[in-house]
Amino acid sequence: MNTRSRGPAFLILFAALMAGAGNGISMIAFPWLVLQRNGSAVEASVVAMAGTLPLLVSTVIAGAAVDYIGRRRVSMISDLLSALSVAAVPVVALIFGADAVNVAVLAALAALGAAFDPAGMTARETMLPEAAKRAGWTLDHANSVYEAVFNLAYIVGPGIGGMLIATLGGIETMWVTAAAFGCSIAAVSLLKLEGTGKPDRSALPDRVWAGVVEGLKFVWNLKVLRTLAFIDLAATGLYMPMEAVLFPKYFTDRNEPAQLGWVLMALSIGGLIGALSYAVLAKFVKRRTTMLIAVITLGVAMTIIAFLPPLPVILSLSAVVGFVYGPIQPIYNYVMQTNAPQHLRGRVVGVMGSLAYAAGPLGLLLAGPLADAAGLQATFLALSVPMLLLGLVAIGLPSLRDLDRDRQP
Repeated sequence: MNTRSRGPAFLILFAALMAGAGNGISMIAFPWLVLQRNGSAVEASVVAMAGTLPLLVSTVIAGAAVDYIGRRRVSMISDLLSALSVAAVPVVALIFGADAVNVAVLAALAALGAAFDPAGMTARETMLPEAAKRAGWTLDHANSVYEAVFNLAYIVGPGIGGMLIATLGGIETMWVTAAAFGCSIAAVSLLKLEGTGKPDRSALPDRVWAGVVEGLKFVWNLKVLRTLAFIDLAATGLYMPMEAVLFPKYFTDRNEPAQLGWVLMALSIGGLIGALSYAVLAKFVKRRTTMLIAVITLGVAMTIIAFLPPLPVILSLSAVVGFVYGPIQPIYNYVMQTNAPQHLRGRVVGVMGSLAYAAGPLGLLLAGPLADAAGLQATFLALSVPMLLLGLVAIGLPSLRDLDRDRQP
């Protein structure tokens, strides 16, 4: 019998914090390195898209890797490869000169880093139910704290990233990103938890592709998961260009890297508070209601931001968006963890993640040229109006009522 201990949960949370902080720094550094060359939103979109395209495929594969190779091992391998991909930026500059860090190099390295990230995130998420049980936490509490830590990472990451770029420069900032991934590896290497080692292959199909298909079928046949996947797909496609291209373009034109970091920090501070509030909020507000409020609020906030108000207004709206969206990922995690059997958990998380990323590249592909041709305000509006419509459509979806059914993992 396992004794109660919060140690495994804290190690997972620390690993998520460090890996998330590394990604948060990258969110600032990659577009900044592109935009400081010529200010082109199109080229920034190319690099941002390179950082999202691999996610569509790699997230599905990551889920299968977790189920077939093992959660702890996949987390460590993923973070190692991510660290190497970002460390390659200053290495290339050191060997070939700063001019060698061009759009093609940045796009290639952003793609490599993105290809490895989902495996680590999936592995850590799938370890939460066992860690929660060992700590004596409810699953809602564990997911709430985990997502709060993830948001905290995106407070620390962009904030540090903006300051480092201002003091050291974008290229040297990548060393800090690599070090953050190294800290995540160290934490997971100390983790001892049931279900995280070598998996039982007897419950898995012999061929990995057959295992991936099994995960896809499970998500497709469960209406609530299928509906959540499509909502997340649409919301990601509409929101991602704002964070990855439009805000960087706006603040780069104004030569204000620190202010860009503040906006991304405001989003994450709101998300941190929202995620931490979820464990309490879930006792009083239905999951479906929470989700509908989040999508509609995001559409309203994006519409107001489209008129490019003063920075304090943008910061306030970003914090509100983060707050209402903070509980969403804990809700998604709960639905996946309580519906998927243990041997399928990695693949279900992977499938849901890959579908969420599917629309991202299309949104980025359209947003860059539109921003250069029509301006930031028109591009913001082109994204915010469909987001409002998405919230209204979601109100009438009956499958979302399954969000309020309590299950055990």
